[in-house]
Amino acid sequence: MTRSENARLNMIESKMNCAQSVLTAFCEDLGLDKATALKLSRGFGGGMGRTGNTCGAVTGAYMVIGLSEQKSAREGVEAVYTRIQEFNRRFVAVHRTTGCTELLGCDLGTPEGLAKARSEGLFTSLCPNFVASAVKILEELK
Repeated sequence: MTRSENARLNMIESKMNCAQSVLTAFCEDLGLDKATALKLSRGFGGGMGRTGNTCGAVTGAYMVIGLSEQKSAREGVEAVYTRIQEFNRRFVAVHRTTGCTELLGCDLGTPEGLAKARSEGLFTSLCPNFVASAVKILEELK
């Protein structure tokens, strides 16, 4: 099973949010224990704290990119920004946006939007695909 397939399944089976699913797929490679990775990324699901903004799979990928950069402070920041911009380009090419609300077709920041996402099973039908896509792109960017 590939890392992206494993991350997709972990999201469904372990009830992780999108950011947690992406970050934990790489935590061992990054020298980050899983418990810390889960805590660090738990506020980024639902478009960052269930606000419907940037997709958790995307913010999880940003964390992986930031943690994986080995260059010095200023040089490292520039390298991270460059890799994030490339990640975004590739993610948008597949999914048209990095926004949670647009990806799901409902705003998780409202009670109605959250109810719709839950009742239509969007967290299990759509979100795992965004996770798998983010992990695959990260692997391609290495």
